[in-house]
Amino acid sequence: MAAEWIEKVTGSLEDKKRYRQYKARSQQLPASYRMTIEALDRYLMHFGRGDGADATAMYEDLIDLFEQSAANKTPIREIVGEDPVEFIETFLQNYSMGRWRLREQERLVSAIERAAGEGPGSGG
Repeated sequence: MAAEWIEKVTGSLEDKKRYRQYKARSQQLPASYRMTIEALDRYLMHFGRGDGADATAMYEDLIDLFEQSAANKTPIREIVGEDPVEFIETFLQNYSMGRWRLREQERLVSAIERAAGEGPGSGG
């Protein structure tokens, strides 16, 4: 039981290996694509990264997108658009941690509404 908990908190060895592969692949990108994916990665580490297979799949999909875009010489703005935050937030919604984050945002709003006496079950 303790081993399962530790793996859940720290991630499996396979997930870590796949993440290291993602990082190695991102270093092989042309400079502008690498800089973009590093910026997106930084954002994901602070605001979107989940744990386990969902996060690993998300990073693999992201690197696949950028490798294909680099191979096709797709301009960065055609990938991320004019609003990179909108791009990455929309991207996150495709993964369970994105849905988890939305649920937590809803809980936050609901808790503040209750605390302010605005919602059902408010403290007054």
